[in-house]
Amino acid sequence: MSKYKGQAAVISQEQIAGDIYSLWIELPRIASEARPGQFLSLYTQDGSKLLPRPISICETDKKKGRLRLVYRVTGKETGTELFSRLEPGDTLEVMGPLGNGFPLENPGRAFLIGGGIGIPPMLELAKQLPGAKQIIAGYKDELFLTEDLERYGELYVATEDGSAGTRGNVLDAVREHGLAADVIYACGPTPMLRALKAYGEEHGIVCYISLEEKMACGIGACLACVCQSKETDSHSNVHNKRVCKDGPVFLSTEVEI
Repeated sequence: MSKYKGQAAVISQEQIAGDIYSLWIELPRIASEARPGQFLSLYTQDGSKLLPRPISICETDKKKGRLRLVYRVTGKETGTELFSRLEPGDTLEVMGPLGNGFPLENPGRAFLIGGGIGIPPMLELAKQLPGAKQIIAGYKDELFLTEDLERYGELYVATEDGSAGTRGNVLDAVREHGLAADVIYACGPTPMLRALKAYGEEHGIVCYISLEEKMACGIGACLACVCQSKETDSHSNVHNKRVCKDGPVFLSTEVEI
């Protein structure tokens, strides 16, 4: 699978929660190759911000050559805040698809678990993954993408403040509803992934995790986004993996988090 850098046309932009935006762009070459769990590098037009911003792919429409990105604005005058100003007809420099996505072989009963801004990648995965899917989405408080997710699996929600679904985290929701699975697919903050890795090992469940790390080049050259691994990396000859190149999706037993 090749990566490509080009100009994407902005199709639509919508604010779907307090600081969460949904952006549809058109770039057929990338859309045709993108897989669930991969990401794009987006470039701003601000010369003071040279490095691209990595954003996970939320949905693809291969027929129309479009991709959906759902992202969080992280502050004023940041790259994501500049992206939130984009309007239909604008263009955006994009590189992708990047990284390795989730495996799509028939997994049996599956948990698709997303926490916070790790929820968006679960949507395209839910659309493409065969078999029974139990989707567990963890939020701080405000919900987003719930109606989209409900179309492709049984959805369970956890909120930290108890305003919707289970009070607590995603594993609290699993336990409250007595859920079981043969495989776990997860994306979210490191504490959540660490807990799911331990849960998978305790219950003998295969677990795939998509790591969130700060990135620079996005293509594995700079070693800015390494994580500790059990095996020696062939590129650096030390016990690490490059999240952008070797991941972001890993079998949980491959990495230490």
